[in-house]
Amino acid sequence: MPLDKPNYFELVYQVVREIPEGRVTSYGTIAHYLGLKSGARMVGYAMNAAHALPDVPAHRVVNRQGLLTGKHHFATPTLMEELLLAEGVQVKNDQVQDFQTRFWNPEIELGV
Repeated sequence: MPLDKPNYFELVYQVVREIPEGRVTSYGTIAHYLGLKSGARMVGYAMNAAHALPDVPAHRVVNRQGLLTGKHHFATPTLMEELLLAEGVQVKNDQVQDFQTRFWNPEIELGV
């Protein structure tokens, strides 16, 4: 049974709400956790729609290499980085520094 967009988006948002301050995860990791191994793009669509939702910390979702690929969907091109910096996450040239240490995996943190 295919997931419809609103329900799928809400599942993504539920996971993103669990990402602790100062940590990041990737689109693909969320998709894998939700059982859609090739759904990173769909998670990206959900994140693009989440920027107006104050309870969804979309700035904590980056690509698999730690790049701030979603930054252009924020109110300003620097807001994503500013939000991460405010949480103690260092960013250089649009890339999260110490990415492996900052990485949050819902399969480990939330269980399957």
